[in-house]
Amino acid sequence: MSSKIVVLYVDDKKANRLNDKAIVIRWHKLFKGNWLTHKFIEGNELNPSERIMLDDIIEKYRERLASISWFMRVLNEDIARRANKEDGCKGRFWEGRFKSQALLDEAALAACMAYVDLNPIRAKMASTPETSEFTSIKKRIEHAHNGKQPKSLLRFAGNPRQNMPKGLPFELKYYIELVELTGRCIRADKRGHICDAQPILARLQIEPENWLKLTTRFTKVFHGAAGRRHALTEFCAHLQKRRRTNLANCERLLG
Repeated sequence: MSSKIVVLYVDDKKANRLNDKAIVIRWHKLFKGNWLTHKFIEGNELNPSERIMLDDIIEKYRERLASISWFMRVLNEDIARRANKEDGCKGRFWEGRFKSQALLDEAALAACMAYVDLNPIRAKMASTPETSEFTSIKKRIEHAHNGKQPKSLLRFAGNPRQNMPKGLPFELKYYIELVELTGRCIRADKRGHICDAQPILARLQIEPENWLKLTTRFTKVFHGAAGRRHALTEFCAHLQKRRRTNLANCERLLG
């Protein structure tokens, strides 16, 4: 079975800002909860011991709602349930445990997003981004026709600036154009060429030839966190790691 890749953004600050009721409501959308959480949501009075128990439960809920591991667990359960129903069998959908990689800066983020969006084209399952089923680029293009961005995906907020709203640090128009140009090079089954003046590549200072390598071999060249030297150094220092895995490839491909 081929690997499946998804790019996730975890908003820890928002999770910490949510009040107790908002956390429980979100949890109940995914799970049944228990008698205590339902008693709390219904507005019934809690005694001191129940309040202590509830605080402990909500702390776990808050942590899990911002956890990639729990996200993947819930996603796997849902897909496995549907697949097992279709095939009349039992068991997990994915054989092994998922692997995660930290995208430390804009260059790594752009490269990985394009790599994921172009998966169907590399696999010859689609000929254009707008016909690539089950990709975010297809959904973004569909909404772009109406001058909108899909609410289910993190929006493109434009180039980095002061007081920038939450969102991807790129212009949507340029990202779609970049994916389209990259897809043409991949479909041509040759080295291809992407204009040096392409706005995202110019701002990120990624060489066109390196971009093509990144968007066709991202998971092969990076086996851990990806980003430029300073971002990788800060990340390893934060985790108290002495060895900066991927440093050579990061410097060679991301600059």
